[in-house]
Amino acid sequence: MRITRLTLPSTDAGACLAFYRDVLQLPTTGSTIHVGWTDIEIVPTSTDAGAIHLAFNLPHHRFDAACAWLGERALLLRDPRGQERFRLGGAWDSESVYFAGPHDAVLELIGRRPLGLGGPVTAGFRSSEIACVSEVGLPTKDVPALVRDLVVATGLLPFGNVSDGFAPMGDHEGLLIVVDRDRPWFPEGKRLPGARGIELLVEGGLPGVVVTDGQGWRMSTATSETVSPGKRMRGAISVW
Repeated sequence: MRITRLTLPSTDAGACLAFYRDVLQLPTTGSTIHVGWTDIEIVPTSTDAGAIHLAFNLPHHRFDAACAWLGERALLLRDPRGQERFRLGGAWDSESVYFAGPHDAVLELIGRRPLGLGGPVTAGFRSSEIACVSEVGLPTKDVPALVRDLVVATGLLPFGNVSDGFAPMGDHEGLLIVVDRDRPWFPEGKRLPGARGIELLVEGGLPGVVVTDGQGWRMSTATSETVSPGKRMRGAISVW
């Protein structure tokens, strides 16, 4: 699965755009940020989305260089023991570092060994080595119910171990992080997840499906054509 388009609401769109453009040094066109195959559009609104979660894929062999690069420009987030880097085994087989973004966002750089992303090894990490947005946090009041609906409606499957409070859906290239709305984000365990007003378009699963949730987010699966507002969708489900 690939997350190809993401709309982020912001009460300070200029500052939000500046973070991704100037701090993370990602290319932009107008209000759109380009992250590999993912485009992020910043949309001015009167209400923020809350503490969103996004993860960005990078080549696993560049993880140490990426951590050094990130530490020079962003606030790294630690768990209660003070740990900054996190290694996961099993299906994940990855290493992650988390950092603070605009509007209490919990952002993540993650190197996934199974993807085998290559590229030249240079002394310093560059933002051009970031491959995509690979995770979007989607809070809900009933994780098992939303997982069942997503499996039936989209054909997307759970990834790794899931629980009543946390259920990734998709694969290494793109994951919907379905999480209980009352479960604080890792690693600090302080910020409750938010996603109000977020819209995302993904490639993968059954085409032309729209999923909405009472927490205010909307997810669509792409059709054979580029899906844009106003195009007809195959079907829709809502979770409240």
